[in-house]
Amino acid sequence: MQQRLQEAIAFHRQGELAAARAIYEKILAGDPGHADSLHLLGLVHWQCGDSQRALDHIDRAIARNPNSAAYFSNRGNVLKSLMRLDDALASHDRAIALNPRFAEAHNNRGNVLKELGRLDDALASYERAIALVPDFADALTNKASVLAALKRFEEALTIYDRAIALRPDHADAHNNRGNVLRNMGRLNDALASYETAIDLRPDHASAHNNRGNVLKDMGRLDDSLKSYDLAISLQPDLADAHGNRGNVLLALKRLEAALASYDTAITLRPDRAEAHNSRGTVLREMGRLAEALASHEKAIGLRPDHAGAHNNRGNVLRDLGRLVDAVGSYDAAIAIQPDFADALSNRGNALLDLGDLDAALASYDRSIALMPNHAKAHNNRGNVLKAMGRLDDALSACERALALDPDCEYLPGNIAHLQCYLCDWTSRDQSIARLRAGVASGALVSTPFPLLALADDPLLQRQAAELFARKKTAGLARSAPAAVAARRERIHLAYLSADFHDHATAFLMAELFERHDRGRFELTAISFGPDSSDVMRQRLRSAFDRFIEVRGMGDAEVARLCNEIGVDIAIDLKGYTTDSRPGILAARCAPIQVNYLGYPGTMGAGFIDYLIADRVLIDDADLDGYSEKIIRLPGSYQANDRRRRISERKFTRPECGLPEEAMVYCCFNNNYKISPETFDSWMRILGRVPHSVLWLFEDNPTAARNLRREAEKRGIAAERLVFASRLPLPEHLARHGLADLFLDTLPCNAHTTASDALWAGLPVLTLKGRSFAARVAASLNRAVGLPELTTGSREDYEQQAVALATHPDRLAAIKQRLADNRATCPLFDCEGFARHLEEAYVLIIREHDAGHAPRHISMDGPGDGGKAPANADALSGT
Repeated sequence: MQQRLQEAIAFHRQGELAAARAIYEKILAGDPGHADSLHLLGLVHWQCGDSQRALDHIDRAIARNPNSAAYFSNRGNVLKSLMRLDDALASHDRAIALNPRFAEAHNNRGNVLKELGRLDDALASYERAIALVPDFADALTNKASVLAALKRFEEALTIYDRAIALRPDHADAHNNRGNVLRNMGRLNDALASYETAIDLRPDHASAHNNRGNVLKDMGRLDDSLKSYDLAISLQPDLADAHGNRGNVLLALKRLEAALASYDTAITLRPDRAEAHNSRGTVLREMGRLAEALASHEKAIGLRPDHAGAHNNRGNVLRDLGRLVDAVGSYDAAIAIQPDFADALSNRGNALLDLGDLDAALASYDRSIALMPNHAKAHNNRGNVLKAMGRLDDALSACERALALDPDCEYLPGNIAHLQCYLCDWTSRDQSIARLRAGVASGALVSTPFPLLALADDPLLQRQAAELFARKKTAGLARSAPAAVAARRERIHLAYLSADFHDHATAFLMAELFERHDRGRFELTAISFGPDSSDVMRQRLRSAFDRFIEVRGMGDAEVARLCNEIGVDIAIDLKGYTTDSRPGILAARCAPIQVNYLGYPGTMGAGFIDYLIADRVLIDDADLDGYSEKIIRLPGSYQANDRRRRISERKFTRPECGLPEEAMVYCCFNNNYKISPETFDSWMRILGRVPHSVLWLFEDNPTAARNLRREAEKRGIAAERLVFASRLPLPEHLARHGLADLFLDTLPCNAHTTASDALWAGLPVLTLKGRSFAARVAASLNRAVGLPELTTGSREDYEQQAVALATHPDRLAAIKQRLADNRATCPLFDCEGFARHLEEAYVLIIREHDAGHAPRHISMDGPGDGGKAPANADALSGT
């Protein structure tokens, strides 16, 4: 029997477990109580992954021989694999009590203590094992792993090197050494250590998994994914590898695959908080916010001290509009980990959304104090400083962020736009060139909006919009749109906006909502803006059949809601402006989706079917600059509310700082729209019209200083620029009467500002460009009956501005015509506009029902504003 036992042990040591098992079982067939065979057969079952059978055999061995330290030590190892950690610790303690000099039992005891999170006690156990056997390589390796967990990386590395010197073929030591080097930022050295471990043990699944981690850190995502796949092929139940694989797939925006990997990791280890936390992250990316929140809360339930899960929960709550709760979640993360710079930065974002600007700034400052090179925190700090009106400081913060991270998404465009706000043109040409090159290469250098004021180029604007749309909606789960209902009595329209309150969009649209034919159309407002209680909000609430607040819902949830209530046509009034939610449309909230009014350009997104324009805004030659099919309305594309009140207050020129007798040109556009080329024209005009002044809106003091300086550089006295402060809209409209002529900007025209001027009786002289934003004023002039005020060249623009100043009778005649036209012109005929727009809606429903793909539609009738026939003639050349 002893000879057969030694033969079995020899097979066992060589890894030939089946042969060893057969002999152990033969011995036990003859002697069922043979303790050593029971113990060793238990080890074979454990090595084969059957821990429960292993425990049963070892317990039977202990029953036969309760004084064997080795039996109790191995029993502790089996109990650890069953995650019965307290029992495992007791078993190792019994082994040590039986043999206090049993180094392996001290080592194994340290492993259990480490798993329990008792790192200092684990370290003491390993040190006792090493004191007993100084060349105990496993104990040295395990001690080093605890030192690494305690972030004592240099000490850990020294001990790994000592273990490897004792046993150069110790694959685990090389693997763990790689972990330390990775934590020290020595990625190439870490990769070499992992690869040495793999060379020694090609089936070392953990080393392949860790190799994937360092490759991910190095940005080699595809190679990383291959390493994880190999680790999983070697050990399919390695939960960490599935979770890490999910992280790479998330970085690659392969969201469905990432979610599947996290789900597998959770199936294997339901108690792993990190997998639940990561699952929440990918669900958030997919717009499944309620599920994301549940995943993060599951992670927190498993590990209440998981700072990252509290932080990520805050991110989801912020997306849901639960901003106070979000701040609370970030606070919880920071309480657990006071040096959590990301959580402090995210907390600042939520406070910024709440309008608590000072607190937001303080949060960003704390984040940066902890991590001075935190580019996102500097960028976010720039955002809050911009909101505070501290534009110079905002620019400095954003420039610092760009210096730290030249690839920071959209930051170059943000900086260029801030420079526009400040009328700082010193590097404008270089900025535009950089943005053009970046967009052409597919880089995320700018959101679409800044380019409207920087480049009159429809194709460039489309490219930037397409890049932004892909990034913004990547991986968002698309719900299948409900078919348009078999012709119900009314077509269901849903207008989507964050601006159903005192906002420029509402000022234009309010009467249109009221004028819609309720016999033919059902109206729903999908509101994701602030819950305002102003007068405009109350007016709008009564204008819709339904007014649905969705601020606390995810994009996919809102899309499902729209499908459930049977929306036929969704009209997005935001585009890519502040607080927009393109993800709702990406998730297909309606069978037909339309881009209108809020964003003057293409959305570059396949999920937007139509863009509402007119025949002035978009020429056939520029159709390639738009991803949508174009609906051309007669008159102008722009709705207008005739109930906009003009104050009865009588302003005087002296009280506004204007000369009594001189020609007063004005431009009340935001300062960011003033380009150096436009300003050159203005200064030449002032130079040709003695004593004339230019009345501008003062957006910020730096812009005013810069514009005065630029005027002097062009030979015009600074005092000939007069700046106006903000006033409530009725008073602002009233003071237009002090000006003689509105001078428009290019490449971004006056939009609502132009219709305000025309409504107040002030003619608008514009220079027509190529892009949508550069043609709005031309569209308005045609619809108000003053097409001659639209020019085609800078020379003509300047000549007309001078001629109207030097021929006051001509200017007076234009003003009179404007006054006469106001009551009857298409621009301010909201009733007629509503009918034309409704005919367009009917037409695109018919096209859809007939099974036709969206196509360009012209509603143009004869002249500028008569009843437009419903037709679907393709635009020429398409």
